[in-house]
Amino acid sequence: MRPPWIRTDAPDRPDRPRPARTITSGLIALLVALPLTSTATSATAMTEPAGTDLSSQRAHWIETDTLLWPAALDPDRTYSLVSSRGANLDVSDGALDGSDITVELSADPDGPTEAQRASWPHLADLSVLTPDRVITPRIRKALTGQLAVVEQDGAGRVTAATGVQIPGVLDDLYADAADADLGAVWDDRGRPTVSVWAPTAQSVSLELYDDSATDEFRSVPMRLDRRTGVWSVTGREDWNGRYYTFDVRVFAPTTGRVEDNRVTDPYSVSLATDSARTHLVDLDDPALAPEGWDDRAKPEAVPVNEAVVYELHVRDHSVNDPTVSEELRGTFGAFAERDSEGMRDLAELAEDGLDYVHLLPAYDIGSVPEDPADRTEPDCDPASFAPDSPEQQACVGDTRGGDSFNWGYDPVHYTAPEGSYSTDPDGSARVTEFRSMVGGLNEAGLRVVMDVVYNHTYAAGQDERSVLDRIVPGYYHRLLEDGSVATSTCCPNTAPEHLMMGRLVVDSVTTWAREYRVDGFRFDLMGHHPKRNMLDVREALDALTPEEDGVDGSEIILYGEGWNFGEVADDARFEQATQLNMAGTGIGTFNDRLRDGVRGGGPFDADPRVQGFGSGLYTDPNPSPANGTEDQQRARLLGYHDLIRVGLTGNLRDYRFTSSSGAEVTGGEVDYNGAPAGYTLAPGEAVTYVDAHDNETLYDALAYKLPQDTPMEDRVRMQSLSLATALLGQGTAFVHAGSERLRSKSLDRNSYDSGDWFNRFDRDCEEGNNFGVGLPPAWDNEDKWPYAEPLLADPALVADCAATEASRERFGELLRIRASTPAFSLGTAEEIQARLTFPTSGADETPGVITMRVDTSGLGGEWESVTVVFNAGVETAEEGVAALVGADIGLHPVQADSTDPVVREAAFDPATGTLTVPPRTVAVFVEG
Repeated sequence: MRPPWIRTDAPDRPDRPRPARTITSGLIALLVALPLTSTATSATAMTEPAGTDLSSQRAHWIETDTLLWPAALDPDRTYSLVSSRGANLDVSDGALDGSDITVELSADPDGPTEAQRASWPHLADLSVLTPDRVITPRIRKALTGQLAVVEQDGAGRVTAATGVQIPGVLDDLYADAADADLGAVWDDRGRPTVSVWAPTAQSVSLELYDDSATDEFRSVPMRLDRRTGVWSVTGREDWNGRYYTFDVRVFAPTTGRVEDNRVTDPYSVSLATDSARTHLVDLDDPALAPEGWDDRAKPEAVPVNEAVVYELHVRDHSVNDPTVSEELRGTFGAFAERDSEGMRDLAELAEDGLDYVHLLPAYDIGSVPEDPADRTEPDCDPASFAPDSPEQQACVGDTRGGDSFNWGYDPVHYTAPEGSYSTDPDGSARVTEFRSMVGGLNEAGLRVVMDVVYNHTYAAGQDERSVLDRIVPGYYHRLLEDGSVATSTCCPNTAPEHLMMGRLVVDSVTTWAREYRVDGFRFDLMGHHPKRNMLDVREALDALTPEEDGVDGSEIILYGEGWNFGEVADDARFEQATQLNMAGTGIGTFNDRLRDGVRGGGPFDADPRVQGFGSGLYTDPNPSPANGTEDQQRARLLGYHDLIRVGLTGNLRDYRFTSSSGAEVTGGEVDYNGAPAGYTLAPGEAVTYVDAHDNETLYDALAYKLPQDTPMEDRVRMQSLSLATALLGQGTAFVHAGSERLRSKSLDRNSYDSGDWFNRFDRDCEEGNNFGVGLPPAWDNEDKWPYAEPLLADPALVADCAATEASRERFGELLRIRASTPAFSLGTAEEIQARLTFPTSGADETPGVITMRVDTSGLGGEWESVTVVFNAGVETAEEGVAALVGADIGLHPVQADSTDPVVREAAFDPATGTLTVPPRTVAVFVEG
């Protein structure tokens, strides 16, 4: 994920570029997150004394009867909670003015209770204040104004004061909101009831528009349920198809004022162009269903431990496809054109064994103008410049803030399809066309995964694209000790640990599953979610049934980025949904261990030429000093062998095998940058990959790492061998779209906003594989330009049709091999321990060669065993396997009939049990 800009609350402050964020574990802590700040002037006067700052929120109201004070309590001082409905609190010359409500507070010398420390571990050392009297109506009223906790001396002089963070008390006081209806709910007569949770609002009304263009609206009062904090109104049948916003009058800590916010519904399912208004529609309306929607059958569900997932960007799929109708290129609708080149390609991949298409974010985003007339595309001809020129990236950079391309990791509304991917962003066409996309993929034999980003929003505070924070300020986002919004994800972080944000995640996911028949969800930066939140999602999906909901929720797969970093790192605020913590849940996390072992190094290497198993470390070294001496390379390569072996088991923590040192170890005992390499309890909890949208494509990584004079034929071989480590192992196999065709982004490591030019995915090989189309954008790659320039200028590194077609054929063969045998989907840790071995591992193993054998007897397949030899070296490998002596062994039929003459040279000697495999080749042998 890589969002486009840090947003601020200040209307006169320029947007600032966010720092790069790439997929990794451990090293991601090196990110420097820019603080989300406000330059708005608070209505509060900050004079004396020095201990007063009402613009920050350093006190925490965690329960109705508990407030936390960020310092030791002075027995000679008194404490009170004050509230001002008009935001008139002022401290001047030691005197407090402007309060409407005062609640006296008493010190609790025992501090937070054990339960409170467990719920708020990052606040466990703060002091406790308790209200002398808890009068619920008075507390509710206080919460609608500006809040502060004030310390005063015996003379009544204010000695310290600070604002108050309120998520805890809101969850305590309004716990019943968890069961309240939100958004638009339609009754049997076609009447909508529109509801919004806004417990701190002083008033809320619904502004009803006849259409999306008119400025005229009818203001409709909404009624507050004081028990839940939900405001609601019931409309007439003729409200269907109209548009609305809320007028929310609420105190905003970011400005220090009471604001009148015109804001859309967080539960919007359809929108006006650029998310300006919520479109009021019933998703059960037959008019919103594409033809055949109710009758279309889905491909058979594939369990997560067997799944092969293909990560694809909606726009990339068709924007350069001349066989797609011009008006549909780059949109949801292109997926419904079954005779297009792109859909034929996906159908062929499905026939080979691909199971799921994972779509990069397709919900409502803030980074792309939805009306094509409002977009600005590059006005140069990038193809006219030299392959190593800086001109292309400069041209793309001139318009990148307003062009048609962005990855989309910048959500505005979580549960509405993105308008820029629709032929008409104004209204419900986006709903129908998203459904047509799902239907088209299903017809092609593929199920659909959505990439979802609930860990942050596009904006917070009073920004016009801030939805959640302008309805309940200070609640939906995770706050730091001073009340500012945490931005460790490079944007305003949400707080799914809070009741209603966690509920929003669950409600949104189940809506996509039920109303759009989405078959899986990939959670961006899942480690910023509580584990409990992810388990709630799983439980809610499991409760969906074909009879009641039209889908079997138990078949829906879940996986995400389990990285551990930021203000929540190491379970600082809650038990996170990180790699290690998710063991045993059945929810997958990305396996960066195998990725780094195959590619070499890590995403933050200063020198991108650091090699790995699949890029020639030790066996074909490049000139980079970063690789170390020959002995160091050998030792590191053998360490990578162990990482890859653990990855081939599905990253099982308890799997026992002989390591490259000759010692018997478990997966959890193999080191990965100070963390255990193995961390899962079941193979389906590992998502194994060697490239994704983040970081360089596999082809580009190999371009950096392989010696520059490596022939294209060998580059194809190393591409296939690297992909094979993901496809021929246990667990979920994950592939970035185009890797099967040597896809390049001209060495761009972070193409989130690099336009169509650097992200070009062209299935027509006539123009090459997009390598050498200019130096990658300076904003994330300039420090790598000295390494990139000689490579991009080398025409031998541009893949021709022969190379891309050969790569696609090898990829298809790997898919068919995986699909043809249960060897690669054993399913349980026990089966893997009993059946999967690495017979040639140990102190004498050959650097650059990994041999894996799977006993498949009794599994119902065609063969008694399957043995895979990954030979990444430049010499022929001869691997002796004692268990195969005298056995009837041959190449897998797919490889025996391969168009690759090299793999057909692989052989077996039954007298010695020796498997002979050509250089840079993965060979699969079957027994019986």
